[in-house]
Amino acid sequence: MQSKATSVAAYLDELPEERRKAVEAVRAVILKNLGVGFQESMQYGMIGYNVPHSIYPAGYHCDPKQPLPYAALASQKGYMSLYMMALYGSSPELEWFQREWKKTGKKLDMGKCCIRFKKVEDLAIDVIGQAFAKISVEGYIDCYEKGIKREPRTKDSKAKTKSNAKSVGKKKVTEKKKAAVKEGTAVKSTVAVKKGPVKKGPVKKSPVKKKASK
Repeated sequence: MQSKATSVAAYLDELPEERRKAVEAVRAVILKNLGVGFQESMQYGMIGYNVPHSIYPAGYHCDPKQPLPYAALASQKGYMSLYMMALYGSSPELEWFQREWKKTGKKLDMGKCCIRFKKVEDLAIDVIGQAFAKISVEGYIDCYEKGIKREPRTKDSKAKTKSNAKSVGKKKVTEKKKAAVKEGTAVKSTVAVKKGPVKKGPVKKSPVKKKASK
């Protein structure tokens, strides 16, 4: 079920309270573990996580105008969905994910890359966090290009991807700091100065003048 919301905040606002709390909980885990270079935005009527054109100019092969999709979070008619494209066609990552999920004892309701759930308690939320933390922008792009048999990037292109990803990461840190200052939650950093032991030298006594004897 696609939304016409143009921002993540607007998308969340239009959800019923129970759904909104569940989606926000999953979103918080994603954002906490999302690799440097990925961005969050509305995409295809869902909360999307993708590789921006500034890092991967080629974009999505189905629609190059769209940034390369990485994951998506949505509220559907009868359930909620978490799409993890990095697991689609990636056998080692998928096998790891299914194995770790099974250890939790929870049932995995999953299609090719879509995990369906009706409440947060249905999810192995820690495993989801670990899955997002495991995959880097570069690793995802390489896996994606192999999957669609696109010409691999050159060394120069890979170096540019790495540089741009770092820039995006620094920009996010700066934005968070500005937001914290604006909200009055910024904490002033203090530098601890190590004070060494005070060396005590011999105390010089000032000469005492003797009174002349009469």
